[in-house]
Amino acid sequence: MNAAETRALLDALNAATERGQRAAIATVVGVQGSAYRREGTRMLVLDDGAQVCMLSGGCLEAEVVEVALEVIRSGVPTITHYDLSEDATWGLGIGCGGSVDVRVERVDADDPVMGAWLAALGQGELAALAVPLKGEGRLLITADGETQGHLSPALLRDFAVQAARERLGQLEPRAVTLAAPDGTPVFIDISTPPPVLVLYGAGHDAMPLSRGAHDLGYEVHVIDPRGAYLTPGRFPGAILHDLAPEDLGGFTPPARASLLIMNHHLDRDRVCLHHALNSGAPYVGVLGPLSRAQGLLDELEAEGVTFSDAELARLRAPVGLRLGAEAPEEVALSILAELMAWRRGYDGGFLSGHAGRIHDAHTHAASPALGASPEQ
Repeated sequence: MNAAETRALLDALNAATERGQRAAIATVVGVQGSAYRREGTRMLVLDDGAQVCMLSGGCLEAEVVEVALEVIRSGVPTITHYDLSEDATWGLGIGCGGSVDVRVERVDADDPVMGAWLAALGQGELAALAVPLKGEGRLLITADGETQGHLSPALLRDFAVQAARERLGQLEPRAVTLAAPDGTPVFIDISTPPPVLVLYGAGHDAMPLSRGAHDLGYEVHVIDPRGAYLTPGRFPGAILHDLAPEDLGGFTPPARASLLIMNHHLDRDRVCLHHALNSGAPYVGVLGPLSRAQGLLDELEAEGVTFSDAELARLRAPVGLRLGAEAPEEVALSILAELMAWRRGYDGGFLSGHAGRIHDAHTHAASPALGASPEQ
């Protein structure tokens, strides 16, 4: 689930706790065949039956709420298998052809591992929670290798730690259930920092892009030397940086940030491109045609500034998916769609005609070099 959903779930949980309500969290821990959501999707259920976030397109929620209410009463975690191909069961006539396993656990304030896990989610820390789906125990693994909790035997613990570290090392780590050497299924849940988008330029077309990214859970930074353009009214929720091009050295993009150059000003764009490619950010996009990005590189080269093949491989120009976008809102949609596909390892093509699982329609291809990405 994305950062915006996680934020909504935790806000609701904190508010419920302040009111003295009890709650349970339902998590998708297994998917077979086609399903609406993937492993790691969570839903909050309160003791009055209220729910926050969704596990499916609407066909599972009522059943999961009933299970969660019993878990809240008993305190005993449970895993339930739901076959989404059984149309008669759900009464919708729209079976997805797959099935999901949902684990429901009560939120207990006095559980230190649960508390640490919720804190990691709330603070956007990179961490993993390993939970055996048969047996007891769980282990929280942080990005620096620290652990909290208990798993036994040692072979199972070692497997969980290694699997968690491998997931945490990925650009876009996702939750997964894996079989340990002894056959025990272990669910590896993931907490990640929110994705970061840095916009060089606060023009009119940056506004819908900033809003859309914020709605998707991004931490958005907007950089521009024109302070009058940098207002919360224009960029709600964004972190604003009133910086002239010569002052960019004082700004270091957060780790794993995606950077987008859209000043509509050749001199500023040239300096920003230099700053962005030197930052080590894995994604650097330039708005506009390929010839414009190439012209910026040529100007930098004339000044004695060159980049390695590895640095240029991170450059996306033109930026966005080929959607025929024209209006600022459409261009924002094109760019956000490419960012999602790139972060998750998909090629961004049409799903029509894809015969397998929808969520498996990916290529994991490396980002193309300058000039290889499609026009908007």
